[in-house]
Amino acid sequence: MRRDVESTGPAGVSTADQSTGSAGADRVATAPQEKAADPVRRPRVLYLAFFFPPSRGSGVFRARATANHFAESDWDVTVITAPREFFSYYLEDGSDETLEATVDSRVRVERPPMNTYHWETDVRRFSRLRKAVPVLTDRFYRRMQSVFLPEHYIGWIPGLLRRAAKLHARRRFDLVVATGNPFVSFAAAWFLGRTWRVPYVVDYRDAWTFNQFTEQVRFGPGTRTAKWESRILRGAAEIVYVNDGMRQWYAERYPFAAERMTVVPNGWEPEFVGRPEFRPPAPDRPLRFGYLGTVTPYLPLDVLFEGWRRARTDPMLADAELHIHGHLGFFAQTAEELHEQLAAHEDAGVRYRGAFGKADVARVYGETDVLVFCVPGAKYVTSGKIFEYMAAGKPIVSVHRPDIAAAEVLAGYPLWFAGDRLDSDVVAESFVAAAKAARESDRARYDAALVHAEQYTRDATLRPWETRMRALVEESR
Repeated sequence: MRRDVESTGPAGVSTADQSTGSAGADRVATAPQEKAADPVRRPRVLYLAFFFPPSRGSGVFRARATANHFAESDWDVTVITAPREFFSYYLEDGSDETLEATVDSRVRVERPPMNTYHWETDVRRFSRLRKAVPVLTDRFYRRMQSVFLPEHYIGWIPGLLRRAAKLHARRRFDLVVATGNPFVSFAAAWFLGRTWRVPYVVDYRDAWTFNQFTEQVRFGPGTRTAKWESRILRGAAEIVYVNDGMRQWYAERYPFAAERMTVVPNGWEPEFVGRPEFRPPAPDRPLRFGYLGTVTPYLPLDVLFEGWRRARTDPMLADAELHIHGHLGFFAQTAEELHEQLAAHEDAGVRYRGAFGKADVARVYGETDVLVFCVPGAKYVTSGKIFEYMAAGKPIVSVHRPDIAAAEVLAGYPLWFAGDRLDSDVVAESFVAAAKAARESDRARYDAALVHAEQYTRDATLRPWETRMRALVEESR
C-alpha cells in the first residue's frame, strides 16, 4: 500500500495570517554527518510536485510518471505535494480519485499543511486575526509576495520545508527534483540543495518568466522573479524542458547554464491506453470524432467549430458527430460559459460527454474513430495529450498553429492531418481528409502509427533522464 502522509490540518482553515513570509524564514535542519556512503544503498530522491494525484491538472501526469518510473528503477522516492483538500475544496472538480490509485505503492507521498490565504473566500473559515483586521493581513500577505516570489502558492513553502527537514534528518536525501509550475518549488529545491549540499534539478513543464502561449516575456531582466530564476539555474545540476524550443529560449537568456539544459519530452502510459487492437469504424455507423482533455477558454474553439460545420457539408461527414470528453475549465463560472458555447453547436453534431476518469481512457479511445488535437499557444507548446493520441493509432486532426512544438512530435505519424495555417477552411479540409483515412483504414498504416508512438512511452522518454540522475548521485556521494 502506498505510504501517503496527510496534512495535520484542513487546507480550508487559513493560517496565512501567521505564515505568509519568505520560505527562508523557516530554519531547516541538516542531516547528521555520514561516515561513509553505502555503495549498496538505494539512491534517495525528494520530488517536489505541487500538482500530484489526486489533482487532475494537466501537469500531474508527468509528475506521476516521473515518481513511478524512479520507484520502478529502484530509487527510494518521496514526493512532497499539496494537501488533498486543496484539489477537492478549492478547485472545481479538481480531483480524480482513479488517478491517485495509479501511483506506485513504493512512492511515499507527503502532504504537509498549506497556507491557503489567497484561496480562501469563505469568511466563515477565516482566522480570527484575518476577521479582525482584514486590511492589515492582506497588506502583510502582499508584502510577503513582494519580498519573496509573486506566486500565490508561497503558502505551500513553510510546510514543505519543515517536512523535508524532518525527513532528511532521519535519512539523508541524495537528490532534490522540483517540477514547475508552481515555481516556488524551484526556490524550495534551491534552498534545500544548498542547505543539505546535495544536487538539485528543476523540471520546466511550463515556462516561467515568459508566457509559452503568447511568447511574451512576463518577468523581464532585473525583476525579482528573473533574479530568482537566474539564481536557481546557476546552481542547478540539470535543467529539464519538455521541448527543444523552450530549451533554446532559456539557453539564449541564461548562457551560463546552457550546457546543463536538457530535454525530457512527455510521453504516454501503456497502462492507461494499452496496446489497442486494429478495429476500423463500422461501415454502417456515422463517424465519431473526439476531443479528450480539459476544455478551456484558451482553446481555438471558434475555429474548431466553424471548421467542423464546414466539414459536415461533405457527404462523408453529414451525420458525423464531434464528442467532447473532459472537464470544462477549473472554475464554476468558466464551466458554465463553456457549456453554453458547446451547446450552441449541438445542431452540428457536437456532443459534450462530460468528464472521465483516467481508468476510462482506453474505452473512450476505443469508441472514437478520429481524434481532434485542439490546443492553444505557439511554438513552445507540446501538450502531453498528443502522445496518448498517437498511441491510440487513430487519425489525428490538428486544430492549432502549425509551428507549435507538438508538430515536431507528430512529424512522421502516418495518420496526422494538418494544414499550414490555423483557420476554419484548413481545419475543414483536415476533418474531411481524416474521415477518408478512417473509412479506408488499413493494418499497415495502423502498425506504422503505433511504431511511431512507441518511441514516446514514458519508459522510453524517462529512462535516459533516470540514468543521468543515478550517475549524478553516484558522483556526488
